[in-house]
Order: sequence, then structure tokens, then C-alpha cells
Amino acid sequence: MNPPPTHHPVRQKLNAGDPVFGLNVRLARSPDIARIAKASGHDFLFIDCQHSIFDLESIQQIAHTALAIGVAPMVRVRSIDDPDVPLLLDNGVTGIVYPDINTAEQARRAVEICRFAPLGKRSVVGGYPHFDYRPVPLAQATAALDDACLLVCMIESAEGLANLEAICAQPGIDVIHFGTNDFAANIGKPGRFDDPEVREAQLRVIDTARRHGKFAGCGGNRSVERQAASIAGGAQFVTTQTDIGFLMAAATQWIEGVKGTITP
Repeated sequence: MNPPPTHHPVRQKLNAGDPVFGLNVRLARSPDIARIAKASGHDFLFIDCQHSIFDLESIQQIAHTALAIGVAPMVRVRSIDDPDVPLLLDNGVTGIVYPDINTAEQARRAVEICRFAPLGKRSVVGGYPHFDYRPVPLAQATAALDDACLLVCMIESAEGLANLEAICAQPGIDVIHFGTNDFAANIGKPGRFDDPEVREAQLRVIDTARRHGKFAGCGGNRSVERQAASIAGGAQFVTTQTDIGFLMAAATQWIEGVKGTITP
């Protein structure tokens, strides 16, 4: 029996040279956020467990809905030491984003946790939701699941930037994602997205990632113009805005619009 298709929708677009867009999920706990992401033109969910509190069952329910409608459910975990990564991957999540990767050793650990042997050390199990729980021969299942898992490492510090070449050289990593906001804060320039040092770091991440056959990403930069500029510069993996940010912006625009029509 051949496994059902498990092609990663984000990987397919990246391989075609297209940009992909992720909705950063911090507020929503309903699986309907996956449908909102799809309807608004996003390719993946960026479920943010680094900065928000989620229980595992909520993530699983969101992931299963996303899988069913062709949106990639990805999770930014708490750190390289987050113990839940294998559990998330076994239960429907199709991508792990590791924040603050600073050394080649941390990058190797990320690969070991997320990839099956021989590249990694991920444990195997039967009955994966990716195959609708159908029995699939193990050799076929592990190959398909490796393809369906997008591994993203974030560069967010001066240390990570200094070790960028060694990090990018690790096989098994798909995306090198520049965390603009945290990087700027780390070098003592919080919020200064247009500072030459910050912009140069982003360009360096994009160039180095691509030279090593990795896709480049840009996050933490909540400006349409700057996101468009990063794509023009070669970034393909882009997180647009948080669900909180979208809700606040639309709600504020709406109420200000209504109030603006009221005659004193």
C-alpha cells in the first residue's frame, strides 16, 4: 500500500520559488483560525508557543483542521529544549520553528529531534494523522513524514549571526528565518528595523541561507513595505502579522471610522 500524498504545501511553493505567508497565532484557540488563514491568503499557521500559552489538545485540533484544508500547521516551540516537539510532529503538526538558534550544535540538535534516521533520531510510531491513521509501511511513512516536516531555525542574535555559516551548513534544515525584532533588541537597537546594521544582517541571512541551499525567511517585522522589500531581496518564508495585531488593527480602524461620522 502506498502512503497517501503528504506533500507540504509550503515546501511546494518554496521549491517553485514563490513566497509563502504565515499567520502568527497567539490569541486564537479555535480550529477555525486555519480557515481564516486560508480565506485570507495565508499558506501556513505559525502557532506561537514561545510567547503564548497553548495546551497540546488545542494545537492538535488546529493542526488537524489545517491539514484537511491545505494550510500547513507549524509551531514555534519554546526553545531547542522544548520536550513537546516529537509529540507535536506525531500528532499533525507539519513544521517546527526553533527560536534563537545560536550555534551549529543547536542546529544539529534541531535536526536530530525532527528528522528520522539516518539523519536524525526521531522516534517512530504507527497511526499518523497525516495518513488519516491508515497503516503505512514504516519505510514509506518515515520518508513521507520527513518530506512533510518543514524545519525552521531562527537567527535572532549577534551570536547566531556570527555562527551563521556553520548553522546553515547543517543538513536537514529547510528554512533560516531572521527574527528582525529580537535581533534588533539583542544588538541594543530595539524597534530600529531600518538601522543599517539590522538591514545588513537580514541581507546576510538571506544570502548565506541561499548559498547553502536553504530557504530564507523574515519575521518580527510588522510592516507591509518592509516585508515586501525582504521578499524582493530574496526572502520567501514570511510571517505577516499576529492574530492579535490583525484584530486590533481592524477593530481600531472600524471604530474610528464610525466615530468619525458622528456629528457633535
